Amino acid sequence: MPVQYYIFLSIALFCIGVMGVLMRRNAIIIFMCIELMLNAVNLLLVAFSKMWADAGRIDAAAAQIFVFFIMVVAAAEVAVGLAIIVMVYRNTHSVDINILNRLKN
Repeated sequence: MPVQYYIFLSIALFCIGVMGVLMRRNAIIIFMCIELMLNAVNLLLVAFSKMWADAGRIDAAAAQIFVFFIMVVAAAEVAVGLAIIVMVYRNTHSVDINILNRLKN
């Protein structure tokens, strides 16, 4: 399968994630869109590592290990983010991010 298909899929997933972050007001959906963007970048990184490994220029395992660390950091980010969302929901009974402006005072 040519690497262009992976590039187009990754661009489409990343654009969907960006549009979700910019248009939605629900904090949980925003976190899901951020995860979608991270996975799009991971897909692109693995596709390029496979392409360069087939050309004999790099070791494909190095990029795949880097992708694994990105996934670990993303999982930690989700755990912390969801904990914050749960605490905000307990205080405001809403996960709308526009409600967070009231927490300034």
